[in-house]
This record gives sequence, structure tokens and C-alpha cells, in this order.
Amino acid sequence: MCGIAGILSLDGAADNTGVIDKMTARLAHRGPDGKGSLCREALTLGHRRLSIIDIESGAQPMANEDGQVAVVFNGEIYNYRELTDELRSCGHDFRTRSDCEVIVHGWEQWGIRCVERFRGMFAFAVADWRQGKLFLARDHLGIKPLFYSFDRSHLVWGSEIKTVLASGLVKRVLDYNALGEFLSWEYIPGQGTLFTNIKKLEPGFMIDIDLTKPVCE
Repeated sequence: MCGIAGILSLDGAADNTGVIDKMTARLAHRGPDGKGSLCREALTLGHRRLSIIDIESGAQPMANEDGQVAVVFNGEIYNYRELTDELRSCGHDFRTRSDCEVIVHGWEQWGIRCVERFRGMFAFAVADWRQGKLFLARDHLGIKPLFYSFDRSHLVWGSEIKTVLASGLVKRVLDYNALGEFLSWEYIPGQGTLFTNIKKLEPGFMIDIDLTKPVCE
């Protein structure tokens, strides 16, 4: 179990490293073995790691050879060895034995259709500065969680709701309709949560953002 967090500033370049540190601190129980962050232009990524595969060299955020693609990832890709061999045959150079690196090169090779090749449980965010893309995805069964909040200033996401709230960029506003659903059914259906401005990315869903175009008018 690991934890991920991120902030996209819709107002332009911003150094949110300090904010990400606060967010990932709330994920320490998910990743006691290491932490990392990456801030570039308007985008900041954060990660807390539980070391299981490739303990020595699997730290995140993990980037490709020229640093133009980076990923933060929570989960496990069960078929990563087979995909590693396939991607190597396509010319990709692997520097680790981590299943996380399969996401980096899988994105380079297949784009958003890379999720069709992954067998496992996952929630991840890929930043591609070469193409100007931000891509978030969650596994088809929804085993790994991913929550997000979007307004005219920021897109904030994390593995837990309290991570999103720790950013200080999202107000705590109780959703009474969602509370009623929870008290009736003991869960909240769809993308809802107990907070009006925090949503959960549903199983098998993706968020694909073109960083070269304005998200809000």
C-alpha cells in the first residue's frame, strides 16, 4: 500500500512543494518507507512509499529517461514482467525492476490506452510535459482509491479524502444528501463523498487534461 497526491494550479506556475508535503504527511501510514515530490511549472506530484517491489531503486515520483514523463502510483501491476519485455522490444530502456516503470513507458508507447494493458490494482497520475498532458486513472474494480477536488483555481487529488483536505485548498462542506445516502445504505454511490466539493474517481474511470489549453474559461 502506497499513497499519492497532486496539485495542478490552473492559475499558472506555482511552487506547491510545501503543500504537497502536508498532504503526503497525512499518508504516512500508507507509505512509511519513503517519500518524494516533484514540482514543475503548474504541476506538483507527491508520493509515500511502502517498499515491496524493487526496494532499492523504485522510489517515486518516477520519470522516464529525459524527465519529460513522470508518474506517482499506488498499487500493483501483476503482469509487469511481461509488459517490461514487450516494451523493451519496442525500444524502451528500463532502469529499475519496479512495476511502476511499466506505467511510465506504457504511457509513452500506448497513451491513455495503456490502462487496457495493465492487469492489477492501481491508482496513478501521469504527467507528460512533452505532450502537455495530465492523466489520472483508477483500476476497473476500484480496489485502489482516488479522490479529487476541482474548482477554477486548482485540481487537487489524493489517495484519501483527508489528504485532499490537508492541502488547505479545499473547503470542508458537508453534503447532506450524501450523508443521507450513507445512513440509508452504508455507502455513497457514484462519485459522491461526504463533502460537496470532493469526488471519488469511480472504478475504471480516467481524467485526461490537456495542459496546453485553459481548463476553466
